[in-house]
Formats: sequence, C-alpha cells, structure tokens
Amino acid sequence: MLHLIAGKPLVQHVWERCQQCRAVDDVVIATDDQRIVEAAAAFGAKAILTSPAHPSGTDRIAEAAQAFPEHDTIINVQGDEPLISPALIDQLALALQSDTRIRMITAAAPIHDEALVADPNVVKVVFDVNGDSLYFSRSPLPFVRNASAHTQHFRHLGLYGFQREFLFQFVAWPPSRLEQTESLEQLRALENGTRLRVVLTQDLSPGVDTREQADAIEKQLRES
Repeated sequence: MLHLIAGKPLVQHVWERCQQCRAVDDVVIATDDQRIVEAAAAFGAKAILTSPAHPSGTDRIAEAAQAFPEHDTIINVQGDEPLISPALIDQLALALQSDTRIRMITAAAPIHDEALVADPNVVKVVFDVNGDSLYFSRSPLPFVRNASAHTQHFRHLGLYGFQREFLFQFVAWPPSRLEQTESLEQLRALENGTRLRVVLTQDLSPGVDTREQADAIEKQLRES
C-alpha cells in the first residue's frame, strides 16, 4: 500500500534518509507492489519488482541482491521507517566492510520505559561481552529475578546487514523452530549457529503501523 506522509510516499522518506548515507554505494527499493515501483520512478529511485510469494523481507532482499553481484555487503532497511538514522545505517555497513567475520548485524537501543519490557510487540535482545547476540524474544529478556544486578533491557531495531554469501545461506535454511515460535526471523541465524553483531544506539526509528503513528511522525517531519 502507498502511504503518504507530509505529502510524500512513505517509502520516499526512507529512501531520502538512505541517500544521506556515506558508506552505502547504492540504494534500491525492493517491493512486490507495482504502485511502489511506479512511485519510486517518479521521485528518481531505483526499484526492483520482486515475487509476492516471499515469506519474509530477507527473502525479498535476497532476490533483489541477485541483480547486484558486485555488492559484497547488503543492508536491509524497512520501508516503513521514515526517521531511520543514516549514521546508524553507515555504522552497520562499515562494520560489515571492515570485518568479514561478522556475517549478520543488527541494532538495539536501551529501553527506558519499563512498560515496554513486557510488551510482546517490542522485541528484546541480550548479547555477550563482544556484542554478539545470545537471544531475541518478545518476552521480557532477561527475566529480572535479582534486581540488585541492575540489568538494562535493550530493544531490538528491525535493521539488518549481511555479508552477501551469508544472506543467500540464510534464505536457503528452512524457517526454524524458535523463529516460528516467536515469529522472529533472526532466530533462524541463531538456531543455525550464527550470532548477530549488535550495534548499540540511542536512535529509535518508529515504524508506521497505525494512523496515530503516521500522524505523530508527520508532525515530527514537518517540524524538523
């Protein structure tokens, strides 16, 4: 569906943010909607029409990436996040480019509102001392039994980066048990022995899922 925010298609706001990145060579919109392809052409973006049968956004990105064999690293930015941080995208891209041992990368931000810890729509992540993910869950993670540990909860942000070879490996694996249980596709990587590098940020990029969210973001864009 083609949503308008502040007089522009939602996807255009995301594309314009990505255009500000300094560590990204190409910005391509991957979609199964011909209307978005046409809108992208109207504002000068490159777009690829993909199969409507993909079970996840990662599968869609993998199809689009086949048209760009020269790119060794791929960043998947959701098309409903008009406030995405270009600096954060660059941070993920540079990490992948500088260390090929990082096969998949994502981002997380501290949770300051304790009510969000129990919200199943807010995905939580825990990671080790090297910043590599241990688990993602819609449940409180970790469960705080000992408050004196002063645990900080982190919210997972839906931004992913891949080494090209690993992207195609990821989509070749069947959906995993925990992935299907939690409805979180990144768990497929964990269940197949690959941890995600987690980049910490204070930049939250709210998606647009409701009319209220759209109105709030439109107000913010008009005031910026």
